[in-house]
Amino acid sequence: MAADTPQHQLVSATYTSPTNQPFTHAQKLVIPPSDAPTDRTAYLSALRKATVTMQEQINKELTQRMEEDKAREAAGVNGTSKAKAKDKTVDESKEEDNYGEEVPEED
Repeated sequence: MAADTPQHQLVSATYTSPTNQPFTHAQKLVIPPSDAPTDRTAYLSALRKATVTMQEQINKELTQRMEEDKAREAAGVNGTSKAKAKDKTVDESKEEDNYGEEVPEED
């Protein structure tokens, strides 16, 4: 590789689920050519922008998957049923906040 060819670093996030297709979002960032404050500042700015963009993409994906899960549940797919869903009151706000995370059940 030539000395003047910019090197890249990959920032990525991967999501897997037993009920949905996995997805990966990745962004290439140019590694700063030197340790000069201006180069490092530009790199950190690009990293922050890439992180925000990636988070927005992940949120869209997870929201879509949450809607798909709700539709499957309402249709009675994957061992769930409408009767089961009616027996258990769901706090939609709490569900959305904790979607994709393991949260211990409260008795």
